[in-house]
Amino acid sequence: MTPDEIDRMRPRLVEFAARMLDGLPRSDQRAKGELYVRGLLTDGARKSMQPMAERLGVDHQGLQQFITSSTWDYQRVRASVSGWAVDAIGPDAYVVDDTGFPKDGKASPCVARQYSGTLGKTGNCQIGVSVQMATDQASLAANWRLFCPASWDDATIDDPAAAEQVRRRRARASIPDDVRHREKWRLALDMLDEMTETWDLPKRPVVGDSGYGDATLFRLGLDERGFTYVLQVDPTATAHPAEARPVTRPYHGRGRPPVPGYPDPPSTLRELALAAGRHACRRLTWRTGTKKTTDNPTAAMRAHFLAIRIRPANRNIPRAKNGSLPDAWLIAEWPPDEPEPVKYWLSNMSVHTPLKTLVRLAKIRWRIEHDYRELKHALGLDHFEGRSYTGWHRHVTLTVLAQAFCTLL
Repeated sequence: MTPDEIDRMRPRLVEFAARMLDGLPRSDQRAKGELYVRGLLTDGARKSMQPMAERLGVDHQGLQQFITSSTWDYQRVRASVSGWAVDAIGPDAYVVDDTGFPKDGKASPCVARQYSGTLGKTGNCQIGVSVQMATDQASLAANWRLFCPASWDDATIDDPAAAEQVRRRRARASIPDDVRHREKWRLALDMLDEMTETWDLPKRPVVGDSGYGDATLFRLGLDERGFTYVLQVDPTATAHPAEARPVTRPYHGRGRPPVPGYPDPPSTLRELALAAGRHACRRLTWRTGTKKTTDNPTAAMRAHFLAIRIRPANRNIPRAKNGSLPDAWLIAEWPPDEPEPVKYWLSNMSVHTPLKTLVRLAKIRWRIEHDYRELKHALGLDHFEGRSYTGWHRHVTLTVLAQAFCTLL
């Protein structure tokens, strides 16, 4: 926003920030929080502390102290903003994803050479894992964790000298002792637990790309917690047809009695979709876009999909006493001009769930790419230059507050 626009919106921003920052114990902290959010909203190429302070006409050391060393709980702020979003946008789903923050040096907390979708390759970066509350009309990047690579966890290193170097590095970045290397999907489960159990948010279907959908333990973790999901998966994953039944081989009185098992090996999801055939597809419109054309004057988002019941097969999936595996939906997008489907999803939603609902949830991930773009390019999500673990999470939290204010407007 321009300075003039900020001035006009300032009363609404002050009121909104006061509500969201109400859990901060001191009035000066709440004032600094509103100031920081105002800096994020104001036009400028960089949203790091010094450029923001110059545009705001304040001493940047005050902002730095508020972010890095002041005593306030960023999780309480996230809980307040997320509670507001439940009523304001009525989220249809929680979308789990991660994004990269490219870095030049080695001092930023949890920076390492690792794959980043932002870069499209392996590079020196931080990775932030997020859970976003989304509808097709609005979304909020509600919760975040900074991914801790194994190279930042001394408990994973056998060499005592190398482990001591990592401990010193962690101390310089003020990384709490309980922050350890955990897979990104485990961080997503941690955040969903926090949102529904601590923040008391309602459970919603969970959506994610194949980085999460291919993790069988993530899907099982959602099942155990009572979450439904629609998760993208790789077509090489395996499953049995829904109608397949385990059989028990005859026992001849020698050795351990046989247990029930499927007589045929599992097929890949690709093979199952091809066996169902193109004739099983339906043409669906799942939402209205913004690009109208002569051929599509309503900007309807349409494609061809099939949905069949299958039984995902993996050694980690518990079987019933009769040896059967639980059934699930396999959803596949199959364009008419393609010889085979181009995308696949698994879902544990009810057998009575309409295909349009499954597709709409599968496709709702587009909001997250929109969010990452807006958060980074407009609000400075990736502009934090501090070297504090807590500072990173506070900066991200106030960026989310700024995003919420934009959504309010």
